[in-house]
Amino acid sequence: MVAELWPGVPAAWSRHVQVPSSAAVDSPGTVHTWHILDNAPDLAARGVEPAGTLLCVHGNPTWSYLWRTLAAAGSTAERPWRVIAVDQLDMGYSDRTGTFRRLADRITDLGDLTQALGVTGPVVSVGHDWGGIISLGWALAHRKQLAGVVLTNTAVHPAGFSLPPALRLALHPAVHGWGTKTTDAFLRVTHALARPALRPEIRGAYAEPYRSAARREGVGNFVADIPADETHPSHRTLNRVAEGIRSLDVPVLVLWGPKDPVFSDRYLRDLISRLPQADVHRFEGAGHLVAEDRDIASPVFAWLEDVTAPAPAGAAVQDRPSGFRPMLAELDERRTDDSPAVVDMAPAGSGKPPAVLSWAELGSRVNALAAGLAGIGVRPGSRVNLLVPPGSELTTLIYACLRLGAVVVVADAGLGSKGLSRAIKGAGPDFIVGIERGLAGARLFGWPGTPVLAGEASPARRRLLGAAHTVAELTSTGAGQPVPDWQVDPDADAAVLFTSGSTGPAKGAVYTHRRLAAMRDTLRRTYNLRAGSSLVAGFAPFALLGPSLGATSVTPDMDVTAPRTLSAAALADAAAAVQATTVFASPAALTNVLATAGDLDPAQRAALGNVELLLSAGAPIPEALLNRVQDLVPAAALHTPYGMTEALPVTDISLEQIRKAGHGNGVCVGTAVDGARVALAPLSTGGTAGSEISEASGITGEILVSAPHVKDRYDRLWITEAQSSSLPGWHRTGDVGHFDADGRLWVEGRLGHVITTPEGPVTPVAAEQAAESVQSVRLAALVGVGPAGTQVPVAVVESVDPVRRPGPAGDSLSADVRAAVAERCGLDLAAVLVLPQMPTDIRHNSKIDRSALGAWAAQVLAGGRITAPGARR
Repeated sequence: MVAELWPGVPAAWSRHVQVPSSAAVDSPGTVHTWHILDNAPDLAARGVEPAGTLLCVHGNPTWSYLWRTLAAAGSTAERPWRVIAVDQLDMGYSDRTGTFRRLADRITDLGDLTQALGVTGPVVSVGHDWGGIISLGWALAHRKQLAGVVLTNTAVHPAGFSLPPALRLALHPAVHGWGTKTTDAFLRVTHALARPALRPEIRGAYAEPYRSAARREGVGNFVADIPADETHPSHRTLNRVAEGIRSLDVPVLVLWGPKDPVFSDRYLRDLISRLPQADVHRFEGAGHLVAEDRDIASPVFAWLEDVTAPAPAGAAVQDRPSGFRPMLAELDERRTDDSPAVVDMAPAGSGKPPAVLSWAELGSRVNALAAGLAGIGVRPGSRVNLLVPPGSELTTLIYACLRLGAVVVVADAGLGSKGLSRAIKGAGPDFIVGIERGLAGARLFGWPGTPVLAGEASPARRRLLGAAHTVAELTSTGAGQPVPDWQVDPDADAAVLFTSGSTGPAKGAVYTHRRLAAMRDTLRRTYNLRAGSSLVAGFAPFALLGPSLGATSVTPDMDVTAPRTLSAAALADAAAAVQATTVFASPAALTNVLATAGDLDPAQRAALGNVELLLSAGAPIPEALLNRVQDLVPAAALHTPYGMTEALPVTDISLEQIRKAGHGNGVCVGTAVDGARVALAPLSTGGTAGSEISEASGITGEILVSAPHVKDRYDRLWITEAQSSSLPGWHRTGDVGHFDADGRLWVEGRLGHVITTPEGPVTPVAAEQAAESVQSVRLAALVGVGPAGTQVPVAVVESVDPVRRPGPAGDSLSADVRAAVAERCGLDLAAVLVLPQMPTDIRHNSKIDRSALGAWAAQVLAGGRITAPGARR
């Protein structure tokens, strides 16, 4: 058994080092005793040569203990690294020097230590809090040794803002001495920032070096050395380092806790602007002590392997289209065309006609707005969050941003207030363009970005919203002005599109101009969407692509963030307005269209009768529902493309092909669309997907996609991106499925919803379809209850006639569901539970939140309080 000095720290790591000082604050010949944690003894015991050194620098009021998980991981990694975690002078167990050490002194101190230790290269500097700026100062002075930089919540500059309130309070003369030295208040407040709370023994280890006021002198001095303004003695050094790091050309990893009340996301954005090469991961829910809140060791060493290991021979790369046609090419070519481009439907009952914008008018508005946006500082790479409903104004905004090379950020209100707030703060836009409700939310939740109002408001209301500009004013100002001729790199970012949030916090999928254009081209080739087509966009993503396809587009009178608001009459009126040939609608929207079809008059039915193609994407669609839709659009070919925010479409199948495929294990989604490849990573007996790539039939695995229109990466989610692209050239979708003997793909559910029984993994969709074949069942979900590997399958259903109370299903319903599942799947259900209403994804209204259901089912079967689970927000 290894003796530990503190929890997680072997005694062998603890060292004291005599270091001659060259700091200006010390007299010549001064020698200081440093305490460090050093895993070199572990490496020596293994007889291995480290790949390099991680030089880890803590902030205030922590010490080297912060980096113990890195030291442990470095000792055991396949490519081991030496980890040297320092206690800065006057901190931890290092000497109390009796001198006030400024930022410049501390950078010099760190250089003295590495010289005394004989540290050469390669070195990766690691910093947290004010240790971040010190580690970066060391990095600038030791460029020949530097191989990389890792940063956790830190700052190198005030980032254009005043100091955070917490630091201003700590610096206040009435608080500073008492809070940082006389008492341990500053320590306790810092330790309380951990999410979840630190275990008592961990909190005790952090506090141990600072038990007396004399031991806390450095804590107080550290706070006092924060440059609050340009007159502060350390401001010049801070500014030198902050500007100097712009020239660093080494790999950078930033791991961030966005719940930090001190170093908020504004400091992350500042770091990214100075270190644009940085790989960034934001741990949702984590805070200031991110190294305690989350496992940072695993991603750090995975990143080190990624940036320092040679590329494997023959590694595949994502396909790229051979040519590139800009997203605005069609718009530019039709600049004199007076035919309709975008049609806005008036609200039902308003008596107003549709508002029509021609191609020529759209092109003029796009150019005028682009010039106006450039006038307020929108530049290539600027992030512009759009909180505007689909229609001509949103279309104009999107193409104006693309014209300038700005990055469009789209996260719709269907995420709910919390989900939307997480998404926008994570994306960190420079500008927010929104309707009044959107800007009110920005003000309320503190979303970043200069606010621009879409619509009109009184001067007082505009001041309240903080909107110095409106879209109308910018368009007027830019009219007749030249649009800046900024050449846009096809591989520069074009858009950040957020996922639905149905499987966890919404993720931002980043598309470059090339990949966005490839999505357009894939849709064009797959569905023969050509100039002159006219489409009804009841599914938000397609409202954005219409002009680039050269198609006249109309958004029906509906709330696109709530698909069930689309009525049959609204769909038909929109189709009539543009003589629509194509309709895009989500499954939830189609469900309500069918429910309201009885309200259609003959003219509306005739308009739907002219539709040639109907596409529905976003969730699996039962064949029975499609058959009813076919009756509504009798001349249309019905297709259900399979895809996701990260790649749309991936496969395609028609209603005729669905009928031919018949029943099977899951939902048949057809074959890959033009230019896409689909494969599987087979599941293990434990329900995990490995690294083997297979196209064999009859094998269940995680679905893999490779295509020119797959997202470039996840935004500021390096860990998530590394996992999703762990097989070079492929995107791991997180869905599971199999190929049949004819090469068709069947989707069986989500990887996270696979049930791990003693007999092996069970996917949910086939059993859910079987349960839904029972006449009295409207919706069903299969969940696993119990520890991994020993789970039992439980069906949760919503009945056609809603029950009043959630809980175990009645005997008759339970028997019918059990029999149906056993007959089709050979699966013996452990229980059948019933809910008044399923918790579904807010945006699609069709994706069942199985995670919430699984937790609820376990609670019910354990005899706990029965309360229905809520929808994910």
